Amino acid sequence: MSYSSFIALRYLKGKHKRVPISLNTIISIGGVALGVMTLIVVLSVMSGFENDLEKKILGTNSPIIVTSFYDKGIPDYGVPMKKIQAIPHVVSVAPFTYSEVMLTSPNGVSGIILKGVDPASIGKVTKLSKTMVAGSISGLSAPGSAPGILLGRELAVNLDVQMGDKVRVVSPFGTITPLGPAPKFKEFVVRGLFDTGMYEYDSKLAYISIPEAQKFFGFGDSVTGFEVRIDDLGLAAPLAKTIQNRLGFPFRAQDWMQMNRSLFSALKLEKITMFVILVLIIIVASFNIVSTLIMIVMDKAREIAILKSMGATSSGIMKIFMINGTIIGLVGTFIGLAGGLGICLLIEKTHLISLPSDIYYINHLPVRMDPVEIIVVCASAIIISFGATLYPSRQAAKLDPLEALRYE
Repeated sequence: MSYSSFIALRYLKGKHKRVPISLNTIISIGGVALGVMTLIVVLSVMSGFENDLEKKILGTNSPIIVTSFYDKGIPDYGVPMKKIQAIPHVVSVAPFTYSEVMLTSPNGVSGIILKGVDPASIGKVTKLSKTMVAGSISGLSAPGSAPGILLGRELAVNLDVQMGDKVRVVSPFGTITPLGPAPKFKEFVVRGLFDTGMYEYDSKLAYISIPEAQKFFGFGDSVTGFEVRIDDLGLAAPLAKTIQNRLGFPFRAQDWMQMNRSLFSALKLEKITMFVILVLIIIVASFNIVSTLIMIVMDKAREIAILKSMGATSSGIMKIFMINGTIIGLVGTFIGLAGGLGICLLIEKTHLISLPSDIYYINHLPVRMDPVEIIVVCASAIIISFGATLYPSRQAAKLDPLEALRYE
């Protein structure tokens, strides 16, 4: 061990033998540890929200949606489906219809989004089958007195209906009568309930089969668009452009990030803002390191002068205090890392903090520990701690031994 390292470790100790570490050192380490721990927990929670939101969206929707600029939909949709299926990285394609209607029951009314899907292919492009809590997707095509419909669990609660109950779909675009347009309605039997974990979907979304949607809305053989599943989510944006170019006008292909751009942009901005704000905690802790080292320099002025008179160089004196401050930063960072990871694991395993699902779309605080973010936090803390040592170290190196020892 060099004399710089040996003396730096000695300066971290208390003045008395009974005190292994000085109080100023403990406060400085605690400040760095608190900043690192807070940053790791907050960024992990923000990443957890973003990751959980991605799962919820992709559980109900496919990564790429293809629609038409025309309101009449897409006739003869088998041809464009084959073109999309032939594109590399495309796993499967499924048609769908999309309409806004009123859903009524004897005990309630709700405005919803009604999607017509193919029961045989919808499970290949979305994870709808995994969200079913009662019944199954195949119930849409089951024979019976009335066609089947799948409801979100929250929607079923709002309408006060259960499996086997009948609901009425009402469309404002009905037939024209001498008194004006008359709404069109049809009864459906509840054949399944799903729970995506996202309140907006579970309270405003319902599914029927494509043939029933085409007959009810008068679509003929047309559909609204296609849902496209791919083998790599990272390729969603370029594949959407490829599909757009392959099909041409009037088709429009959008990836899931583009369709939810405002939401994810807001989450990203919040994460950056939180990072900047919480880094200030570490910067404040670095001032504790500066003040601690300045106090050590003032307290050890006589010893520094003696070291210089014995041949210690200015760079050697600087190393003493740079090592001192860096050790404080490293120890504080390690303690903060351990504390942050421990809290994140506790929240993740025990679901310690519950949330109202109708406000936050989930019922517990999500956590996702990103190794890259954790490394950036730890590296930032160490760099800031090291930067805090520069000024006190230079002041110690500039100390004139004659002035320090003149009155001794």
